[in-house]
Parts: sequence; C-alpha cells; structure tokens
Amino acid sequence: MQVFGKLLSVMDELREKCPWDREQTNETLRKLTIEEVYELGDAILENNTQEIKKELGDILLHIVFFAKIGEEQGQFDIGDVINHLIDKLIYRHPHVFGTTEVANSDQVIQNWEALKLKEKGRNKRVLEGVPMALPALVKANRIQEKVRGVGFDWEFREQVWEKVREELAELEVEVKAGRVKEMEQEFGDLLFSIVNTARLYGIDPESALERTNQKFIRRFNYLEEKTLLKGKSLHEMNLEEMDVYWNEAKKFDKQ
Repeated sequence: MQVFGKLLSVMDELREKCPWDREQTNETLRKLTIEEVYELGDAILENNTQEIKKELGDILLHIVFFAKIGEEQGQFDIGDVINHLIDKLIYRHPHVFGTTEVANSDQVIQNWEALKLKEKGRNKRVLEGVPMALPALVKANRIQEKVRGVGFDWEFREQVWEKVREELAELEVEVKAGRVKEMEQEFGDLLFSIVNTARLYGIDPESALERTNQKFIRRFNYLEEKTLLKGKSLHEMNLEEMDVYWNEAKKFDKQ
C-alpha cells in the first residue's frame, strides 16, 4: 500500500531530523506504548469509532518506531516484523491454510496453544507467554485462557459456582479469625475464582470492572454536584442524605 510506504518515509524523516524522535529508544518508548494501548481500550469501551481510529494510528506509529530502531541496530526491519506475523498466522491456522478440521472456536484455541508449544525456540511451558507485567486481573484471565487451551478447565461451567462458594466460605473463616495474611490469600483465591466465572460465561472481567468503575464515578459525581448546589459539603452530610442523591443518580443512569 502506498499509504504505508508514506508512513515509513515520514518515520525515516522524523528519526533523522526531529531531536525528540532521534533520542527515543525501546526503553523510552515502552511506557508510552503501554499508555497508547490503554487509551485504545478506553475508546473501545466508549464505542467511540473516531477515537478508536485515532488510537489505532498511535499504536501503529509505535510499531513502526520500534521497527525503525531495530533496523538502525541491524536486528530487523518492518518487513521482518510483517513476514514473521504472516508466517505465524498461517502456521497457527491449519484449519484455514491446511487440512486440519475444527468444529468450533474452542478447538481453534486448543490448536493455537498446542502449536505455540511446538514452535522452535520455545521452552514448551504453557504459561511462559503470560507477561509478568500484566495487571493482576488481566493476568488471571489470561492464565485461565491459557490452561483452558490445553484442556485444563471445568467440564461444565456451572461447576464453577461451587468453587466460588467454597472460596467465599474460606475467606469468611479467616475474616472471623482476624488472620490478616490468610485473609489476603483467601481473598486472592476468591477473586481468581470470580475471574474464572466471568471467563466461563463469556464476560471480560477487565471490561466489566471498568464499566462498573465508570458507572460509580458518574453516580458519585451526580451526588457531589447536587450537594454542592445545595451549598453543602459531603463532609456535612450523613449517609442517609447521600443515599437520596445516590438513588436519584441510579434512576438517571438507567434512562
């Protein structure tokens, strides 16, 4: 595509002529790239197509930037990146580019994970590809998806509810006993089982929690705004008074 070639030319010029772009390294770009991915995530949650388009462009810039640095260091260029991706996609989709037959997307995932373990240079460990730097909630979900790919999963998804109840009961025991270290451990186990439940029922726990975060922010902002309009401070109100505005906010949120 001509437009992609133009992007590469612009990147070359920036790297040559712009002091800021010339100074960037893989390390300095890393945190900015992470930020751009989160901004794309926000745009997707808001279903804002214009922002999605914009943030995809920002991420593409970073991909080209990293490839340019790799080229300068004699390690790889954007062509190598693209060719590696093409080869991987073909190899991991034998049901599309080969003779393998699959009945559903679950089998696609199982084949994908099995093929990853066979790839040259890998240590053949199921969980080795889960980045340690992932946020804990996202990491828990990814771990569970990975082990599901090799068949380590509940036979029926309804079975997970017994595990949730078991973990909640164990947490309650430690809370009543006041054992702080054990409380933290059991709380982690409960969260992990809740994330597993979300996965089994086709819910993205990260997106679900973020939507609840945004809902809480909207409702609390409404409560605070109404309080300020009354010339009062939240510190001057009791919980019963706050609940009046909170319930109003809930009604408006459902409209």
